[in-house]
Amino acid sequence: MVRLDRITTRGGDRGETSLGDGTRLRKDARRIEAIGRVDETNAAIGLMRLVTGAGEAGSDLARADGMLDCIQHDLFDLGADLCTPFAEGEDQTRTLRIVPAQLARLEAEIAAMNAELPPLRSFVLPGGTPASAWAHHARTVARAAERAVVALAAAEPVNPDALRYLNRLSDHLFVLGRWLNRRGGAEVLWRPGVNR
Repeated sequence: MVRLDRITTRGGDRGETSLGDGTRLRKDARRIEAIGRVDETNAAIGLMRLVTGAGEAGSDLARADGMLDCIQHDLFDLGADLCTPFAEGEDQTRTLRIVPAQLARLEAEIAAMNAELPPLRSFVLPGGTPASAWAHHARTVARAAERAVVALAAAEPVNPDALRYLNRLSDHLFVLGRWLNRRGGAEVLWRPGVNR
């Protein structure tokens, strides 16, 4: 269990921080950048939940909020995963890692939402309802986290499911944005060259 009694430790005053295994790294290391980008994604989803959390029980907003609650917990799991260097064949019971079941849940939610949507005829512009606009913002932040984890994975081993999770998450947030617009506001579609 996590217990934080002291927040200000001064341990990072020289530009270093500790990983889950005690290793010290500079705060600008690829691994710390990746962990930070995952944290930013979680914060963006937290902002989105200011809108979805206001939904009445059973509403689309409330359904979205339930999905986002699970995602926020997954993102903390992902941060823990990245905080402990990965080794092929490691004892999975000793380290918190993203697992295929978390990917499967995202994929099932994507499929269920997508089944309620018409096919796309153009690219979607961020906007429509406030919840949808926040979903698109969170999607772009998730893509930045994915890029940071890809850079980390090019330099050292990373749990492959961690990378898959971020890719699936941005897909989920894209479909969620469309799904939230289907009743509450018109989907905003790109009109190529409209201002020429």
